[in-house]
Amino acid sequence: MHISLLALFALVPSLIYAANLDDWRSRSIYQVVTDRFATESSGGKPPCDTGARKYCGGTWKALSGRLDYIQNMGFDAVWISPVISNVEGETAHGEAYHGYWPNDFYALNSHFGSVEDLKNLSKALHDRGMYLMVDIVVNHMGPNTTATSFSSQDSFSGYKTFPQESSYHPFHFVSPASYDPTTSNQTDVEQGWLGDSVAPLPDLNTENTEVVRTLNDWVKGLVSNYSIDGLRVDTAKHIRQDFWPDFKSAAGVFTIGEVLHGDVDYVANYTRVLDSVLDYPTYFTVYSAFTAGPGQGNISAIESTVTASQKAYQHGASSVGSFLENQDQPRLLSKTKDLSLILNAMAWPFIHDGIPIIYYGQEQGLSGGEDPDNREALWPTEYSTESPMLRHITSLNLARKLAISAKMNFLTNPMTFVPQSEHNSTTLAVSKPPLTALLTNAGSAATVTWTVPKKTFDNKERIVDVLTCRETVARKGSGDTLRLDWRLSPTW
Repeated sequence: MHISLLALFALVPSLIYAANLDDWRSRSIYQVVTDRFATESSGGKPPCDTGARKYCGGTWKALSGRLDYIQNMGFDAVWISPVISNVEGETAHGEAYHGYWPNDFYALNSHFGSVEDLKNLSKALHDRGMYLMVDIVVNHMGPNTTATSFSSQDSFSGYKTFPQESSYHPFHFVSPASYDPTTSNQTDVEQGWLGDSVAPLPDLNTENTEVVRTLNDWVKGLVSNYSIDGLRVDTAKHIRQDFWPDFKSAAGVFTIGEVLHGDVDYVANYTRVLDSVLDYPTYFTVYSAFTAGPGQGNISAIESTVTASQKAYQHGASSVGSFLENQDQPRLLSKTKDLSLILNAMAWPFIHDGIPIIYYGQEQGLSGGEDPDNREALWPTEYSTESPMLRHITSLNLARKLAISAKMNFLTNPMTFVPQSEHNSTTLAVSKPPLTALLTNAGSAATVTWTVPKKTFDNKERIVDVLTCRETVARKGSGDTLRLDWRLSPTW
């Protein structure tokens, strides 16, 4: 594994309970699929077949009992699945264990626990100085498995909230052509239905003033009732952009939207109506760079994507969510088993300008591919603290906290890229004072050399990698550069 995260500073922890953008910047988020993170079962490790797409028994109460595990890795915010009541029973795509198929906005999902359980989770987090982020869905409802068509009032009467036909856009699926940059149709993206012919998701008519009023009132009450610090907004690009400012104001807390798109300029539009977005353009570039195979990914493309996002996003890249896995994307280990590639990639969210987000199980080396395989139960791992990836994440969280403590503008000072030799296509050097990160996608078998400006370190200065405590020496190279040679064991 070849990686160096270099810094000289002292840790001064600061945990302040707040909910605005500036305070979220300093957070590190651990995302869970509530149903799959922890169970109250006294029978040890209950079975959970991800392919069956059924509830496996994870609850808010059980999550509350595992906060030490999360906090000890250095996380100070937890993002949980949507909490409201979903459609019940079997559909063509299983049960609503994930929480993204609403039925009743004013009731909780009883599979996850009670009102008191959710309030207790919120309190337990706040008692530790941690934040609670709740996933929400306001674009659509869950599939109505009893409807034979969607052209009559009867098709919607089964929903507890929004049982009126007028609350929905007319039935038609979003056309695949609407996602193509050459034939895009944003109105279709916003007013077409998601899902498929066997499990269509009725699309809420967010041009309807009564629907808008209901959603704004609901989110205000949700945040207040459960002392929520932030909201992750599902399918944000499927709702008209001018809906979001009033909704965000009603919520009164930090909002980060899912805009599943690879174009920086497209995604940037939503940074002007929400506090933040998940940085999908950078995700696609980084994921590809580190999973294509040793030395095969285009690591230099990361610089161009990040530079574009720093310029285009409303608050720069410092407000966005930086991630490498989530419930909708295949895990890193489903694409490559090279531990050097995995550990280098995992360092990215912590050196990036944005807010690092780690998807549950990444620290345990879970390797599920596409949905539903990437939504595994965590309890078979017994929450081991010996995993190399867990230790890696813990060190990365610590290094970032050290940097925040050592330099006041670390969070808002944009990262820059240190030019590497044109003959070296497998290295990336990032400067974000007081950190310097040296990354490579060369793989475990390679020896890698980086060049950095002489002013970064003194010649023959002893440098300690804060992740491994290994040492190297900066040696004078030609001109104004220093050479850093790092050869580490292919195992961690």
